[in-house]
Amino acid sequence: MRTILSLSSWPLVFFSGLLCTYLAFASERPMFGFALVYAGEVLLLFLLERYIPYERRWLLSDGEMANDIAHTLLTKGLVQLVALSGAVFPMFTAIVLLPLTGAQLDVWPTTLPMPLQVVLGVLIAEFGLYWSHRIAHERLFFWRFHALHHSVTRLWVINTGRFHIADSLFKVALSQLPLFLLGAPLPVFLWLGAVTAFMGILTHCNVDMKTGFFDYIFSTPRLHRWHHSKDIREGNTNYGENVVFFDLLFGTYFNPGRPSSTDIGIRGQIAKSFLGQLAQPFRKDGIRQILGRSTKSG
Repeated sequence: MRTILSLSSWPLVFFSGLLCTYLAFASERPMFGFALVYAGEVLLLFLLERYIPYERRWLLSDGEMANDIAHTLLTKGLVQLVALSGAVFPMFTAIVLLPLTGAQLDVWPTTLPMPLQVVLGVLIAEFGLYWSHRIAHERLFFWRFHALHHSVTRLWVINTGRFHIADSLFKVALSQLPLFLLGAPLPVFLWLGAVTAFMGILTHCNVDMKTGFFDYIFSTPRLHRWHHSKDIREGNTNYGENVVFFDLLFGTYFNPGRPSSTDIGIRGQIAKSFLGQLAQPFRKDGIRQILGRSTKSG
């Protein structure tokens, strides 16, 4: 049974999530329906983490659960205009901002079947997500915010939304604005939100999933564990949020033939409290702490 679950859990969670989302979007209350689907998928992964964990020591508390939940519900929620979950930004911004956008080019291929429009939307948004993520690793100014996400010493479904508000804003700007300007319709944003939501909880879950050929298409837990490695040669890879197309294109794809790293985290230190974590990147001594440098010298 464990072997069967290990082989089937990734496509089970992802594709069942998309199917249930289709039903939710067709209902009279699509947002509420999606929220229920998302909560159900989180619960399913939470249970799988306890039955077939990738790393058993990651089941132990790291003392950051309250902060992880706060960042998901509050920090990311502020950016994404909803306190329900940090995973549904495109849905709400589409509803709130799309009618107000007057600078659209109106060149979106609306005559294409919706599945193809969604694929196109995911790829366009992914280009911005890839580069915002890569820049956040390769430029210290942006890393001081992104380091919060990488400061975790275990990966599990609950710390999926552990992002600094400035980090989230940067990703939003590079990934969402092109879709707005091109005139993408509301359903594209709805489906982009769903795909990104499910990919987020899957890449961070502590489940022993055998993803095989999916590793060459999607961002999978195996690839994302390498991305969280303390070894910078391993960690500065696999930037894709949903798909790995741009990692393959720009040479940052990393998938060696051995179990992915469990030695994760950063060299520096992150503040212990939620508010302290938000303020830390704006203080000189806080930046030095994040970078792992002594705070005694100027």
